[in-house]
Amino acid sequence: MAEMQAFETDFWKDANLRKVWDDIVPGEPRKTIPYTLTREAIELYCRSVGETNPIYFDEAYAKTTRYGGLIAPPSIHILLMFSCTPVDDWMRSPGTVNAGQSWSYNIPARPNDVITLQARALDKFIKRERLFVVHDNVFFNQKGNVICSGRGWTIRPM
Repeated sequence: MAEMQAFETDFWKDANLRKVWDDIVPGEPRKTIPYTLTREAIELYCRSVGETNPIYFDEAYAKTTRYGGLIAPPSIHILLMFSCTPVDDWMRSPGTVNAGQSWSYNIPARPNDVITLQARALDKFIKRERLFVVHDNVFFNQKGNVICSGRGWTIRPM
């Protein structure tokens, strides 16, 4: 397996660069970066979550399925959320809590897809002294096809 680029696990690193509550503007697009999804990244993700379906690992088997080749599991959007955002993205702020999410899956991501993300805050509000942000995220492949789209709710750190 090819060596993977190290993923930063210190979420406090660069925290001072991230937008704080007052800087999050509903409707304003978040800064995102394209990401090439490799077979190695798919395999590593699958192993880390205990996914063993051969459609994600075994090319010969995957060719016999309706997809005609290897695909990524639908939950790959978790990896993509971090891979398609820079270190100063406000969603990476330490203390951010996932308060819920809803996803729609259109087509599977595949090895060597160049993934782009369109993301923005839709709303922000305070409830019971907690800071909430409602946001949407849409992932596209290099052909402009929607892989998946979702809406989430996060509780922001004070």
